[in-house]
Amino acid sequence: MKVAVVGVTGMVGQVMCKVLEEHKFPISEFIPVASERSVGNQVEYAGKKYTIVSMDDAVAMAPDIAIFSAGGSTSLEWAPKFAEVGTTVIDNSSAWRMDPSKRLVVPEINADTLTKEDKIIANPNCSTIQMVVALAPLHKKYGIKRLVISTYQSITGTGMKAVKQYNLEKKGFDPKAEEMAYFYQIFENCIPHCDSFLENDYTKEEMKLVNETRKILGDQSIAITSTTVRVPVDGGHSESVNIEFERPFEVADVKKILAETPGVIVLDNPSKNEYPMPLLAKDKDEVFVGRIRRDESIANGLNLWIVADNLRKGAATNAVQIASYLLANKLVGQEVLA
Repeated sequence: MKVAVVGVTGMVGQVMCKVLEEHKFPISEFIPVASERSVGNQVEYAGKKYTIVSMDDAVAMAPDIAIFSAGGSTSLEWAPKFAEVGTTVIDNSSAWRMDPSKRLVVPEINADTLTKEDKIIANPNCSTIQMVVALAPLHKKYGIKRLVISTYQSITGTGMKAVKQYNLEKKGFDPKAEEMAYFYQIFENCIPHCDSFLENDYTKEEMKLVNETRKILGDQSIAITSTTVRVPVDGGHSESVNIEFERPFEVADVKKILAETPGVIVLDNPSKNEYPMPLLAKDKDEVFVGRIRRDESIANGLNLWIVADNLRKGAATNAVQIASYLLANKLVGQEVLA
């Protein structure tokens, strides 16, 4: 397999490489791609040095798979060019997620909808991915009527600039204006502002949770509202999710369903102070679920606390799992091109 990683020098791009190596994804030719200012520099993958190439050169090499993590505008411009030469693009930006002609895929839920004709595949938003992994089996069993979501999102979801700002503030330095990823100090602070604000006063991140969840679960009738908050945590998103089901449930059955769900680890033992936290999820591929309890204020109500490493299952791991599914089901590679 010829595999290109587009945006290889970015925070998610670096984790993409790490996850590809850890998952032993079969790569015969590794193609690192980045912006013009990085072309010619070297990166290391699986113990070998590779020279970063330009977008044009990468397209000319016609990789089997290109995993994009380079921003929406880059993806809108270049993903179709890769697709034209037969490359299957797995895109981590928001560019294609709500395009009705593109699949929005979390492998545990809907990878079986993929075909060899799907040349641009959207990787969902990080906070959406971890939530729907836990919610999908419960929706299938009980039917979700309404979701109230509050997120506590790591600075790593913003990127390297945010981590630099946090580290400067942590050391007692006052970052310069150009070093600020946020409008305010993030160290010892919480900022209820993830992505930009829209006309309805929700942020893009909040509406991603609404729209992407409905698309992935295949149910536009679910009522969803969300508040997303940036917190001074270096790795790992946490979510408080309040669910109202259509049908009655038993908490013990919910725990059993979640425990049997691929990719989910139930960590729920309040008497021993055991529950998911970003520290426990860091560098892990799984989604951790705990604080599982009935919402006693409404009929058929449930509360969950969901935590995952946003750079892994929330981005890189999900993309690599999509690539692995494509390969295992012969939807990419020489068999398809032939």
